[in-house]
Amino acid sequence: MTAADDGKTLDAIVQCHEAKAVGMPKRNSLSRILDLVVALAAHAGAILLIGEIVLLSAAVFFRYVLRSPLIWSDELAELILIWQAMLGAVVAFHAGQHLRLSVLSDALPIRARAFLEMVCLILTALVAGPLAFYALKDARADLGLMTPVLEISPAWQTAALIVGLGLIAILALGALIQKITADNRSTTLAAFGTVAAVMAAAWMLQDEFSGLGNLNLVVFFIGLVGACIAIGLPIAFCFAIAAMAYVLFATHAPLDIVPARMETGMAHILLLSAPLFIALGALLVISGMANNMVKLLVALVGHVRGGLSYVLVGGMALLSGISGSKAADMAAIAPVLVPEMRRRGANDGEIVGLLAASCAMSETIPPSLILIMTGAVTGVSIGALFAAGWYPALALAALLCVLARFRAARSGEDHSEKASWGTIGKLAIVAVPVLVLPFLIRGAVVEGIATATEVATVGIAYVLILTLLTERRFDWRRLYASLKDASALTGVIFIILASANAMAWGFVQSGFSSILAGVAGTLPCGTYGFLVISIIVFIILGSILEGIPAIVLLGPLLFPVAKSLGVSEVHFALVTVMAMGLGLFAPPFGVGFYTACAICRVEPAVVMKAIWPYLGVIFVGIVLVAVGPIVVEEIGAIW
Repeated sequence: MTAADDGKTLDAIVQCHEAKAVGMPKRNSLSRILDLVVALAAHAGAILLIGEIVLLSAAVFFRYVLRSPLIWSDELAELILIWQAMLGAVVAFHAGQHLRLSVLSDALPIRARAFLEMVCLILTALVAGPLAFYALKDARADLGLMTPVLEISPAWQTAALIVGLGLIAILALGALIQKITADNRSTTLAAFGTVAAVMAAAWMLQDEFSGLGNLNLVVFFIGLVGACIAIGLPIAFCFAIAAMAYVLFATHAPLDIVPARMETGMAHILLLSAPLFIALGALLVISGMANNMVKLLVALVGHVRGGLSYVLVGGMALLSGISGSKAADMAAIAPVLVPEMRRRGANDGEIVGLLAASCAMSETIPPSLILIMTGAVTGVSIGALFAAGWYPALALAALLCVLARFRAARSGEDHSEKASWGTIGKLAIVAVPVLVLPFLIRGAVVEGIATATEVATVGIAYVLILTLLTERRFDWRRLYASLKDASALTGVIFIILASANAMAWGFVQSGFSSILAGVAGTLPCGTYGFLVISIIVFIILGSILEGIPAIVLLGPLLFPVAKSLGVSEVHFALVTVMAMGLGLFAPPFGVGFYTACAICRVEPAVVMKAIWPYLGVIFVGIVLVAVGPIVVEEIGAIW
């Protein structure tokens, strides 16, 4: 059996295991009704994704060719995206594809595992149901409002959350009914009793929570999230339940804020590119262009131990920043290289660890959205950031390649004999079209043909036209199935982003960022201490808030402190951006970590151990970049 077969077998086992977690032991009338609803949601998600591709392609054509931009296209595309993502989340939940950590539950006896699975279903229903209800309240309040361009009610957008979260609650309840029928009474009573006892205790202690102040951030966003992750609750619902509990017990804000923040987390124009790049990656595989590229890469570097790891790092550097979305960057690279790396014996944890670290490495490579936002918020020259951004990224890439070479040698990955130049030439001719694609995508953005949001449609059109011209045929059924899968994967990623954004609201309203800035300015270790603490702080906030919210919060506060200590603003900006990139991919809270796992279809538990050496190398590189210029300046002053 090949490594690819092993991977398929592992995926099948994981899906089977998680399907049991959702709980459909046998088919009956309720199961068939739920299956029908989910099937309709899957078709609707694929159709909406097709509509999004057509809409954004039309926007490019009208603006660049006809010089008559469709001013309403972005607004409509956002509406489509939220609906597609929420329907995808429903499909993914029914299939047991939502990301979760199963280390604890897998190690327990069958009865204890069944208990935890039932607890998770109860918690999912208790989260999704109320969120759908409060989203409905928001939608009713928005009925009298109008969007600026389409002049429709924002309630149409909020309705996606109502439908998506409502269906997930119904699916969880349906799974509960099935498990109550199948499991013994003691497991059912224990599960419901445990959840009821915890909720009653939290309600009785709400006065105590009110007096804890910012310690509630630790209680809910570390303690509660950690406990929910440990029992196997899907990551998105861990974040959501923590946000709800924090709002309910530690603030005076209404629970309406949670679905509102979730909607805000998904309604970002730059996120439109993520599902399109996922679709582009599937299209490259179906058309055979990905195989052509892989064959050429194997011929070029197959004789080198860990050669495809080098290609992964270099490919991420080429594509980084084009889409404006880390999820989209990974989705464009992973489908091309990951299957071949698996075939050659690479461990799934090592693959995802390197993918995540490579994505973190590339944060400062222009054109980078986070660099643009950093310049806009702090007043640092964006041109200077672009000019300087390549150097730290290349340093981190070199460190990653060294580690990848070492890890590949230890794991004993297969490598082929060195190909002849004649073979390489023939493969290059066949692979030229896909090798042109990254430059086509980047050129389309630089030349203003398409925006970062729309550029994936250029790649999709390029691949489709080229395939039809060369092959004169296309497997449209397989493409449609891939679009359904892409819609579900989008749902998995976006509901995590949405829940993380709701959780991030707690850090914003608590005033934690101001306290942090005050402490940083009084550190006794001088410039070095300030830089090290800043790196740690931005890693933590990058993990919880992601890059843009973190830099918006702390940038105006910490950059003046850095300047007063004699640290170059450009230097400090690059260090903070790299630190936030590391935090984004650091488990257990980094959203990018779970995104990488979802795109590669690997359990987070498999990656959890393997990813730390790669993140460790990134951390070492960040520290070297942070203190290097200052050390050089001090040495120069001594001489």
